[in-house]
Amino acid sequence: MLGDIGGTNARFGICDDQKEPYQLIGSYEVAAFPTFSNVLEQLQSDLIKAGLSMADAGESCLAVAGRPDVQPVSFTNSAWRFDRELVMSTLGLQSVSIINDFAAAARALPLLSENHLEKVGGGRAEPGSPCVALGPGTGLGVATLATTHSGEPLVISGEGGHVDFAPVTNVEAAVLDFLRARFGRVSIERLCCGEGINNIYQALADYRNLKIKYSSAAEIGAAALSADDALSKETMAMFFAVLGAAAGNFALTLGAKGGIYIAGGIVPRYLDLLRRSDFRARFLAKGRFADYLSDIPTFVVTHSQLGLLGASASLNDPHIRG
Repeated sequence: MLGDIGGTNARFGICDDQKEPYQLIGSYEVAAFPTFSNVLEQLQSDLIKAGLSMADAGESCLAVAGRPDVQPVSFTNSAWRFDRELVMSTLGLQSVSIINDFAAAARALPLLSENHLEKVGGGRAEPGSPCVALGPGTGLGVATLATTHSGEPLVISGEGGHVDFAPVTNVEAAVLDFLRARFGRVSIERLCCGEGINNIYQALADYRNLKIKYSSAAEIGAAALSADDALSKETMAMFFAVLGAAAGNFALTLGAKGGIYIAGGIVPRYLDLLRRSDFRARFLAKGRFADYLSDIPTFVVTHSQLGLLGASASLNDPHIRG
């Protein structure tokens, strides 16, 4: 059994070594289930309806938007908590591995085809060099895929979304001041995620002395796409500029000559806005190392079930299982 459990949606599937990488069983909205036990009960019911049973399953891999090394698992952006024993006892599994959701995303990168990638800007991936999976969704995930001396994939994950936000422009500095008054410390995730879009929007409204019209990232994004709403357009432009700057920082830090891959549920919806933004320009704007970054490609991943694909690949990967 496979799981991709984020702050907004939880997706589950099954896989068989002799068949396709996975079969999607169900996708569930986190907000619709007060506890993780509730969603497991719904999953069990859906498995029965599909004529499937976990009784013969050897193992499971769950990719979670939180720290997999701490039990019980808790989530930065939802109230769910669970541990291995709960999953094993509810579904009748023999073992459960828990990994970070962006470790799964990074592990899936070699399995993607060109049909699942939208290139933004120039550069060319250097085979065998580190790749970074970076993604704004409910939060901001970051993980690196490297290659061992024997040619095996090696995933390195952490909590890169919680590094400090460093403004570049005067307007970004004003946004930082606004958010610092609200949160104290301001991480890059406070801007580069779904709620981050709303944070930028409110900060810019305060800075421009404009009335707030929208209260959600979806509304702001829709207005930026279709309406003559300058504040929403500026919000999305800053969102992508800050994301590009962060991507450039991770590329420098990790030597990601294999490319930067933007995943998550938000960016694929706004590809046109991304292409018209300063995303790539801010990615490159690293002074003396602009030329270094110009060789590194940036992609948007459009695969709809990247977490499950990565969880499937992780089942038999001794370097990643947790």
